[in-house]
Amino acid sequence: MSENLSSIKGLDARKAAWEVIQAVGGGAFADVALERIFNLYSFKSIDKGLITELSYGAIRQRYYLDCWIDYLGKVPAKKQPPLLRWLLHLGLYQVLKMKRIPPAAAINTTVELAKTHHLKKLAPVVNGILRSALRSKERGLLLPKSNNPSLELAKNESLPVWLAEELIAWKGVEHAQQIAKAFNSVSPIDIRVNKLRADLKDVKELFDTCGIQNQLIPNCPSGLEVRAGVGEPRKWPGYEEGKWSVQDRSSQLIAPSLGPLPGEKILDACAAPGGKSTHIAELINNEGNLWSVDRSSRRSKKILANSERLGTKCLQILVADSNELLLKKPDWKGFFDRILIDAPCSGLGTLARHPDARWRMNQDNIQQLVAVQSQLLNSLAPLLKNGGKLVYSTCTIHPEENSHQIKNFLQSKSEFLLEYEKQIWPGEGDNGDGFYIAVLNKLKNQ
Repeated sequence: MSENLSSIKGLDARKAAWEVIQAVGGGAFADVALERIFNLYSFKSIDKGLITELSYGAIRQRYYLDCWIDYLGKVPAKKQPPLLRWLLHLGLYQVLKMKRIPPAAAINTTVELAKTHHLKKLAPVVNGILRSALRSKERGLLLPKSNNPSLELAKNESLPVWLAEELIAWKGVEHAQQIAKAFNSVSPIDIRVNKLRADLKDVKELFDTCGIQNQLIPNCPSGLEVRAGVGEPRKWPGYEEGKWSVQDRSSQLIAPSLGPLPGEKILDACAAPGGKSTHIAELINNEGNLWSVDRSSRRSKKILANSERLGTKCLQILVADSNELLLKKPDWKGFFDRILIDAPCSGLGTLARHPDARWRMNQDNIQQLVAVQSQLLNSLAPLLKNGGKLVYSTCTIHPEENSHQIKNFLQSKSEFLLEYEKQIWPGEGDNGDGFYIAVLNKLKNQ
């Protein structure tokens, strides 16, 4: 970052956040864009926290901020030059959504960025829109109301209109608002203690000693919750020694639902980056024949790295398309006691953790994913032995990917029976991300 930027407090961090917002607007993934910025520039932890909050917040609130630009500006948001649109998002997010940043600092730094980064002639526009937004906020003025509940939900909680419509159809207006607010909250960091290397009490004491505020997670026997913003988890005590992993509390329910036992033959068919595979290995005390399969060689390297750090030695990695396993390994027909299909999905349950995900997904994408999921279920079913157990899971809340998918599968596969299914909704009780779990049993006598 240039020296003249550093003369104004906080300008470097805001410039970096603007770069992340621009990159995501151009199609980059938010986490990748943020990591690139942290690798490119040298920032202190406190600045990294601000950059993350500004960029992720503005990306999450994209539609809400566009509505304010449409309301206050002469040119609609989507017709603004992208550079200006994303800068206005950076400024408006601070003015409208951040209590800890003084409005004057938010406005002055945003105008300064306009002046010094190819928007000098438009700096008065930036200043005018931000000051109008501040006046509206101070007077308690809101965006114009719509009589359409879906449009109101989409605007106020910054969701694609199609998703707002779906949420209301699934859960009604009140519950839809609850879920949408959960999407816009900053998630805590959940960790799973690795019982091969430590127990919950040991790790809790380790964190307490180091001043890392944490608490037990209800109904999550290996889980601890750490408040977001405490620093980088990889630098916390016990990480390098493999005493724990980062894993959302909802995701921690999946491996136990498989009911894995030591000595069994188990397949994790969509395994990368390895969170559920390593959890299974921990549950069976490293005693069994556990195969982790993923089609991506790059992502499979993450399974290996996680497995080595956690000491899950029973885990075997295979880079392959799970749809072709029966063809490649005909001896695997009826081979496995238990199979986990943590299927590729829309990720609509994890919008709190992935601020850009809501803008990537659409209904056409979901229909394509439904076809992919169905193919996986049908391709992998023959690999399960009679009397075996199959768990199908996703990190989405869309019924077509979840309960409808399983209903269709069961209608075509009379040898399977549904033992249990659960849809976890964000924002309900102590829930984490939105997940779906279905436990299916294959009849013993075929």
